[in-house]
Amino acid sequence: MATESTRRRLTSRQAETVRRLTEAAVEELREVGFDGLTVRNVARRAGVAPATAYTYFASKNHLVTEVFWRRLSALPEVHGAPGRGRVVEVLREIALLVSDEPELAAACTTAMLGTDPDVRELRLKIGVAIRGRLRNALGSDDQKVLGALELAYSGALVHAGMGYTSYARVADRLEEMAELILPDS
Repeated sequence: MATESTRRRLTSRQAETVRRLTEAAVEELREVGFDGLTVRNVARRAGVAPATAYTYFASKNHLVTEVFWRRLSALPEVHGAPGRGRVVEVLREIALLVSDEPELAAACTTAMLGTDPDVRELRLKIGVAIRGRLRNALGSDDQKVLGALELAYSGALVHAGMGYTSYARVADRLEEMAELILPDS
């Protein structure tokens, strides 16, 4: 699990506080959803002062995006021969990262579109990590293919966030898109 926040390096005690805050955010989301989520309530649930929570997270968007980043960072590397099967495996694991928690999944989609600098920084780190996973799975640095896979993934998340499909169904749809993008792999 990552011990560094977007704002600064953390001591072990600070890392523990951030861990408690991110876990409390998930619990709070389960109960009140993204609209009802506040950093103040997450702080209370985590047993820290609101000012402490704001030391680490500028907004609820920042906090929820950090939850996604930590889950993505904790994924093990996918091993095996590069190709479509491995790309599908990477897309599926990323799509299913939060799909079993609908409130968290919807919150992550909304939060990652936030405009504050900390969210933008995390969004960049998330994008770089996903691109790296896809590049390794593809076994190539083909920018057109990587770009198409990234657009498929981000579009699928927005599609689910708009309520057009379930987050669980996104994984199957991404497999279909990978087959279209990589027909001969």
